[in-house]
Amino acid sequence: MYTVKAFTFSPVQENTYVLYNDAGTAVLIDPGCYFETEREQLATFLQQNGLTPRLLLNTHCHLDHVFGNKWVAETYGLTLHLHPLEEEVLAWAPASGLMWNLPFDNYTGPFRYLADGQMLGVGDDALEVILAPGHSPGHVCFYSPAGGFVVGGDVLFRESIGRTDLPGGDYNTLLQSIRTRLFTLPGETIVYSGHGPATTIAHEQQHNPFLR
Repeated sequence: MYTVKAFTFSPVQENTYVLYNDAGTAVLIDPGCYFETEREQLATFLQQNGLTPRLLLNTHCHLDHVFGNKWVAETYGLTLHLHPLEEEVLAWAPASGLMWNLPFDNYTGPFRYLADGQMLGVGDDALEVILAPGHSPGHVCFYSPAGGFVVGGDVLFRESIGRTDLPGGDYNTLLQSIRTRLFTLPGETIVYSGHGPATTIAHEQQHNPFLR
């Protein structure tokens, strides 16, 4: 069963997640490490805990979630996993970086495409891919039934939701994704969001002002 370690990286304050098990296998989700010191922090954590990264996953490909893709892929020999609809979003990320005065080197390697309902891993380490568009066209979440958590990217925040004013975003689609894809998970499921603190499905069902 995975343990979850969160890092908050870059001026955008994005949450990068490392999922790891007792066998020393690690999954890196949305590496937002922008500065060299942040890359060193992530590498040190992996080394000190004897972890070997096996998967590089993106929930979606807005710039703050992909800053570290290239470094992670090259450092650990990984291929990026993303939904096919996010490939175009990734291609535009460097231009967005220039607009925010955050230039970066984009991932240029091959892709492995994620599909709704796909299972990554087996047993207690299985992650279910949940397609939840609205914030971006091919946004996915990664649900661990055994661990009782979901890495939700920028779909659902503590008493808030992801923005929908970026290209490919749609407010009604996002609300539908939350109601039909996330709110169907057990209430005690922990939601690890792309920004800010963790929450639970039950808390958001009861207190999220966008979803009452």
